[in-house]
Amino acid sequence: MLSSRNVIVIRRLTDRHRAYTGIFLPGEPPRIFPTSDAEHGRILQIYKQDRLYADIVNDFSEFSIGSDAPLPARPPSTEA
Repeated sequence: MLSSRNVIVIRRLTDRHRAYTGIFLPGEPPRIFPTSDAEHGRILQIYKQDRLYADIVNDFSEFSIGSDAPLPARPPSTEA
């Protein structure tokens, strides 16, 4: 399990008129600002979220993005 002190979440957010980058850190208010696709891509590079890196946990490692490895099976839901 990840320690919350090491977690940064970067997401691309869009509405009908603009695209935004959202940066989320534990215990901090979200930072959401308008960005172009190129600016968002550069932010992902800076924070090592643009590809799989050794010893870095990101969407590419967590969700096997860009690899042929199958995703881990989810346990059955216990919700009624």
